[in-house]
Amino acid sequence: MEGKGLPKKTYNHIAWKVSEQNFNLYVQRIKKLGLTIKDGRPRVDGEAQSIYFYDYDNHLFEIHTGTLNERLQKYKN
Repeated sequence: MEGKGLPKKTYNHIAWKVSEQNFNLYVQRIKKLGLTIKDGRPRVDGEAQSIYFYDYDNHLFEIHTGTLNERLQKYKN
């Protein structure tokens, strides 16, 4: 992003939905760029995958598979 970076990291973020088959490809690309990946959280069996990562200016991004409705249904079960 252009302009000044954020003074500190926050949880405000932008998220993208990616396909299950491309998820690991994106993770490898993010790692290759040397971006900071946040520690994951515990998952419910069958829940979609997701990672959060910071760019060089402290902006937080997420890539995830599945949808919010699918995730909520897994929690409900």
